[in-house]
Amino acid sequence: MNKELETMDSIGFDGMKLIQGNGFRYGVDAVLLAAFTVGETGGRGMKRRRAPRILELGCGNGIVSLILSHKIPESTMLGLEIQIKEAERARRNARLNHLEERIQIRAIDVASIGETALPEKFNAVVTNPPYFRRGGAIPNDASAKYIARHETSADLDDFIRAAAVQLDREGELFMVHRPDRLVDICCSMRAQGMEPKELQMVMPFPETKPNILLIHGVKGANSELRVLPPIHVREKDGRYSDLIQRIYERNREDERESN
Repeated sequence: MNKELETMDSIGFDGMKLIQGNGFRYGVDAVLLAAFTVGETGGRGMKRRRAPRILELGCGNGIVSLILSHKIPESTMLGLEIQIKEAERARRNARLNHLEERIQIRAIDVASIGETALPEKFNAVVTNPPYFRRGGAIPNDASAKYIARHETSADLDDFIRAAAVQLDREGELFMVHRPDRLVDICCSMRAQGMEPKELQMVMPFPETKPNILLIHGVKGANSELRVLPPIHVREKDGRYSDLIQRIYERNREDERESN
């Protein structure tokens, strides 16, 4: 078996670097999730707390935790990842960026939370769970990319249940997903005592069909959903929109490197 190839990429955010495998590589979804969490896409974002404690469910190579560590300098993160190789890569990324004191990684299946909770409680949970429903048997040679995109062990309900279990009182959940799962997400949130509070659709280009949704829920909150204005990733000529450029914290000349 050939050893998995890796790259080390500059991702901006004050000089951060990211080790990635040749399977699933981070995209704009992860950057949007971090930006939505801190209110950069037009919403309220996470409640302002001193030294917030954040849990990332399904952290992959740690990209969202890395970005949030930059955007919320006083925060600390715990990332959970079922894939042992990806969990180790996330640890290496924390060390690479001198963040091992602030970002911890554990190789844990999100589906196991609920039966046995983690000892810690968190102010916020962020997650970019697998988008596609579990269907049929998992191939024996399931790749990291397949596992990241498809519900294999933990499904959507498991991710939301884990968030509800680990959040403290009035804790917040921030999720990026696909628009066709919106009803599933809202139903699951309410079943776990969490109320959807903000929803934002993301389009690839202006006046196109949304292909990403961002949703913010609060544990134990009253019902009141705020629908934010939709945003688009690229202009009609293919350039990143001004908002996306601000979120990436990059100049126009860096755009080709930012995925």
